[in-house]
Amino acid sequence: MTPAWTMADSAPAGIGLGGLLAISIVLALVGSLAWLLRRGVLKLPGRRRDQRVAVETAVSLGDRRSLVIVSVEGRRLLLGVTQAQVSLVTELQGQSAQFDARLDGHLAAPRERSAA
Repeated sequence: MTPAWTMADSAPAGIGLGGLLAISIVLALVGSLAWLLRRGVLKLPGRRRDQRVAVETAVSLGDRRSLVIVSVEGRRLLLGVTQAQVSLVTELQGQSAQFDARLDGHLAAPRERSAA
């Protein structure tokens, strides 16, 4: 029979180096999975990512005011946004490039007048 003092010396104290290594590997895996989920690389089953509302363009008018083009279920809306409210300006029809060019022209015109 072995003496009690030899059995006590051979028993590991605490979790040891192998346990710390296993815990650090598990924590690294959990952290990397959380990072991949946040970045959108991994998708959870049952979680839908189709956006029914999408902001196409936003133009700042200064002093917390802006014009925003939003797509909602196939409709394009021009919204006026202030600090206190959101107002529908108009529903847009036709090509977005044509509207973007006209909007850029109207926004550039005051800048050109103020520079002259």
